[in-house]
Amino acid sequence: MVLVDAGPLVALIHADDQHHDRCKAVLRSLREPMTTVWLAFTEAMYLLNFSWRAQEALWEMLERGVLLLPLDSTDVPRMRQLMEKYKDLPMDLADAALVRVAERERSVASSRSTAATSRYTGPPSLDGFPSSPPPKVPSAPAQQKKTTHGPRIENPKPAP
Repeated sequence: MVLVDAGPLVALIHADDQHHDRCKAVLRSLREPMTTVWLAFTEAMYLLNFSWRAQEALWEMLERGVLLLPLDSTDVPRMRQLMEKYKDLPMDLADAALVRVAERERSVASSRSTAATSRYTGPPSLDGFPSSPPPKVPSAPAQQKKTTHGPRIENPKPAP
């Protein structure tokens, strides 16, 4: 499985994102399913709030095969611990959830990964995916006339 943060999800959809082409190339090369958590999905949805088409493309990614890994109350203490430990970075809740899921899944499938992360260095980044979300593209103010031009939106298809 490939665990992704909000940044790559946004970049795959937002064709004007500086990491769009790189994320598309990585997506094409994936042999394992892309996974995330609700918190990162929510963050990506917020970052795409400049366009319903972009948000709809994110929903479609979920329908086409991006898997949501569960979090429950047993994960909360560790997520809180991570946020406190890395408060100087800072680590947000979505980052803590991704790290917690990575730890939990690593312990379940320890044969897949032999190296443990000794220090959190930012949101998880895997095989060329950028580790931070792109800056939010501001939407046009309500008083301005909307044009037919806007961000280019793509609807990526996750690898089966």
